[in-house]
Amino acid sequence: MLQKLHIAHYALISELDIDFRTGFSVITGETGAGKSIVLGALGLLLGQRADAKSIRPGAAKCVVEGTFDISGLGLEAFFTEADIDFDGAECLIRRELTQAGKSRAFINDTPVSLTKLKELAPHIIDIHSQHQNLLMGSENFLLDTLDCVADNAAIRRDYRTAYDAYTKAKRALQELREQMEREQTDTDYLRFQLQQIDDAALTDGEQEELEQESDTLSHAEEIKQALYQALGLLTDERNPVPALMRQATQSLNGISHVLPAAQALAERLQAVRIEVEDICQETESTLDGVEFDPERLSYVDDRLSTLYDLQKKHRVGTVAELLQLADNLRQRLDRIDNSDEHLQRSEQQVEQLHTALLQAAEALTASRRDAAQQAEAVLTKSVRSLGMPHATLSLPLTPRELPDATGADAAAFLFSANKGVPMQNVASIASGGEIARLMLALKGMVAAHRRLPTIVFDEIDTGVSGTMAEKMAAAMRQMAAHCQVLCITHLPQIAALGSEHYRVRKLETAEGTTSLMEHLTDEERVSEIANMLSGETLTEAAIRNAQSLLAGR
Repeated sequence: MLQKLHIAHYALISELDIDFRTGFSVITGETGAGKSIVLGALGLLLGQRADAKSIRPGAAKCVVEGTFDISGLGLEAFFTEADIDFDGAECLIRRELTQAGKSRAFINDTPVSLTKLKELAPHIIDIHSQHQNLLMGSENFLLDTLDCVADNAAIRRDYRTAYDAYTKAKRALQELREQMEREQTDTDYLRFQLQQIDDAALTDGEQEELEQESDTLSHAEEIKQALYQALGLLTDERNPVPALMRQATQSLNGISHVLPAAQALAERLQAVRIEVEDICQETESTLDGVEFDPERLSYVDDRLSTLYDLQKKHRVGTVAELLQLADNLRQRLDRIDNSDEHLQRSEQQVEQLHTALLQAAEALTASRRDAAQQAEAVLTKSVRSLGMPHATLSLPLTPRELPDATGADAAAFLFSANKGVPMQNVASIASGGEIARLMLALKGMVAAHRRLPTIVFDEIDTGVSGTMAEKMAAAMRQMAAHCQVLCITHLPQIAALGSEHYRVRKLETAEGTTSLMEHLTDEERVSEIANMLSGETLTEAAIRNAQSLLAGR
């Protein structure tokens, strides 16, 4: 339940600290006094959109903070998953908004996202505003209501798992069919591409070798001349380099007995001489192997041209990439050749998952049908106690053409307020006052099943008055036996039946207009309800009437 509310610099509110109690509390105040501001502040705690224009003029930021009693609500898993401190009893939610438009949210002083705040909100408070009466004809709202009464969370999870698996498999099957259709059209072209690559008989590394050979063949004469010149210099008949080095080695060896360092020089020179002789032999061998071969050059250039053309066509840069492309083409063609088998397996999987989905849908529908019977009995009794003694209603379920994420059921709310009048869709037949009472009955039923700690009604009494207002107030008092109920009202009959009474009013100060919210004493309640009865002029009759209403609590 909501225990405390602190508001600072929000709209017309400068500073507000208010404590709330269990049971049925009413909030009154003149139109424009600021009741909607208090609701807006509560909305911020539930993750609703924040607007920097809501900050009180002259303030740097606004702060809204609520303290909630969450004992017994089973929220341990939420706090553990979100890594938020949890003592099992109290939860502090704070929302801050700066003039720059920056919004921050905290749960137990831990920063959280608005998504996380919205995830927690339905477990701690429900705010019913007038526009929610339109939900009476909403199919999703009705299904949610039946699911709440059925307490079928596990069944819904099983259904959603089956639905997600089926839709995923069905989507994959459709994509496979579309892919097969595209690839069947391209099969001949794919085979032609693969045949071209295969006919080229490619070898990894071949291109580099051919490019080197092409360079060599293209410069054969230049190469031969350079090799011949190098060999001639090394092996000149008059002064061959190896012979000169041999003589130098002998000279060094001759003095090694008197100059030890000469021995080392001789050994080094000997090693160089052996290397030079090897170079001479290899140069001569290379020279003999270099021949200008026009036919071979033509073949090499043609082969390279084939490789280059294939690379350009397939937009790759190496033979290795061409070989990888060929493997990919083979895999695609293999998939196409075996596509019927793949398609059959996928179709079988979809069929199996569809059967599982229908079974899960049947279980969900059965739980909702049982809940509908229970809800019809509870709601009929409730609305008849709210001044519609001949009311009849029904919550029929009909099969959808195709199951969706909510199940295989289409839901409706049929209603008749008068004896002998056939039931019709509630949205087309019920008056505003009837809708308000029906919604009150629905909320009371849901609150009992959901263990919702706090419900806020924003002028749910619209369209009713007199005795009907008293009956609605009695229903809210009865609802308050198992949850905290806060009701914003303009009707004195409802205000008088609250166990606690809060008033919102405007106060003109030197700093400007500010809204205040205060808990009323018994004497103050008499004056407030009398004002609601008589208007601006407070009469003795209104005071006596107010006292009479309060005495009947």
